[in-house]
Amino acid sequence: MLILRGEEVRHLLAGRETEVLDAVRDAYRAHASGETEVPHSLFLRLPGEGANRIIALPAYLGGREPVAGVKWIGSFPANIRAGMERASAVIVLNSTASGRPEAILEGSVISAARTGACAAVAASAMLPGGGGSRIGVLGCGVINFEVVRFLGVACPPLAAVQLYDIDRGRAERFARRCQDTFPHVEVAIAGGFADLLRENRLISIATTASAPHIERLVGSAPGSVVLHVSLRDLSPALILECDNVVDDADHVCRERTSLHLAEQLTGGRDFIRCSIGEVLLGSAPARAGDERTTVFSPFGLGILDLALASLVVRLATERGIGLRIDDFLPA
Repeated sequence: MLILRGEEVRHLLAGRETEVLDAVRDAYRAHASGETEVPHSLFLRLPGEGANRIIALPAYLGGREPVAGVKWIGSFPANIRAGMERASAVIVLNSTASGRPEAILEGSVISAARTGACAAVAASAMLPGGGGSRIGVLGCGVINFEVVRFLGVACPPLAAVQLYDIDRGRAERFARRCQDTFPHVEVAIAGGFADLLRENRLISIATTASAPHIERLVGSAPGSVVLHVSLRDLSPALILECDNVVDDADHVCRERTSLHLAEQLTGGRDFIRCSIGEVLLGSAPARAGDERTTVFSPFGLGILDLALASLVVRLATERGIGLRIDDFLPA
């Protein structure tokens, strides 16, 4: 059994953004090709705890080096007010030959990286040729920072980041971190969401919203792309007006996401055009061919966590990093 701590995972992934992006693209293509098994995620909610939840994401990713396992991730929004990260996670990888657990990894670093990378992969597919060089960011937390970081690799050159958060202090801290990390990128704090829409063709939304709060995309440029990472910000009526791309329709139309509410409103899923895997395989166009805003809504498939965890385990094994326990299982 190999055990990897969070800082070890962070160290192993440092400077490997291109490999992470490639792993995410390959996982999406495998999913669209039927080479995966992704059961529905299981949501454990604690009685009386409101938005707090712990989620299990089991998955199998086929291919040359198949991998199976599960991510177990806690999301407690109130942690932010206590000075802690909202999410914490662990990933378990199992042998596809014996089913025995082979590795346990701290999972929040991987979870944040794969979320940022999947948004950047979608942006690079839907806004090629430098269309993603400017980004408007709604929600100044860990996830949107990862979106910005991976966008700089997937859609170079990243020229400008404009951001907004209802907490001005969070926005200022996010801006300083961006300026320190990306010194050649113009960073500015917007006066509101309307400013983001008016001045950027690419918007990333990653908030802790539990219900829709955006009714219209007033002032957005024709053909804009919205990375709807947090899934519950856009009203169902607005979803129905847009060109919708998802990672998996069965997964994203659950747990009262904006798309789930749109499905309940219409009684079907015809408003979803295709998956990002189909776009990457070339079996569906990146855009609908009109001037509607394209919304990418990724539920966050467990195969992405497994793809990155497998990469981390391979790197750790090559470098002799991590705690190896040979008697973890009973004799």
